[in-house]
Amino acid sequence: MSRLAPPLALLAAAVGVWEAVVRVADVPDYVFPAPSAVVAAVVERAGMLGDATLVTVREIALGYLLAVAVALALAVVVHASAVLRRTLMPILVLSQTVPTVLLAPILAILLGFGTAPKLVVVAVVCFFPIVVNAVDGLRATDAELVQTMRTLHADRWAIFRRVELPGALPLVFSGARVAATYAAVGAVFGEWTGSSAGLGFVMLQSQASLETPTIFACVLILAALALALYGLVLAAERVAIPWYREVSHA
Repeated sequence: MSRLAPPLALLAAAVGVWEAVVRVADVPDYVFPAPSAVVAAVVERAGMLGDATLVTVREIALGYLLAVAVALALAVVVHASAVLRRTLMPILVLSQTVPTVLLAPILAILLGFGTAPKLVVVAVVCFFPIVVNAVDGLRATDAELVQTMRTLHADRWAIFRRVELPGALPLVFSGARVAATYAAVGAVFGEWTGSSAGLGFVMLQSQASLETPTIFACVLILAALALALYGLVLAAERVAIPWYREVSHA
């Protein structure tokens, strides 16, 4: 709680200033709603927002897991081959220059208007920080440990399982935590293209009818989902590599 107190206090102060400025300036809700109007929108549309949130949560979870699986598999392949590393890494960097807003319609055309393109958009948004950190972590393996394993007649798989992978996990989880903050944004981008459900769809419908408090309510929920996913990854990190925090705080 001592760690949470400063950011919560700053957030509360910012919300208070926001409420006061909107009320004093008499800004209409459809232009810029006060926090109280956003909370009222959440309460009034709780059923609709709840159903939309479930859709978005499913897309975030499946898309994020897809990104983790593909990123880790590719990182292992790239680490195993210097030729592939020199070939694929520049392409991966260039892939990040393609705006997701442009990618989503293309995926909708190729994959249809179901769940698949939304999952791919989330995976594309989350993929890069995971694969880059995983490759860096695998390459940062202590050479002396590898040489020691070889003197003990360990094969390539044993070296990877006992030395390279455990040593890379801290950076892997670091990339996974960064990617967790992007997942909700990726889901919204996917829902903005040919979707009939989800928080992104609700935002589009609310924009057309000037229901700005509902848009802000969706943003609030998306922020909460991003924080929740970040917390889950952090908890998984503490379970998977408890020794890392002990060493880092020593």
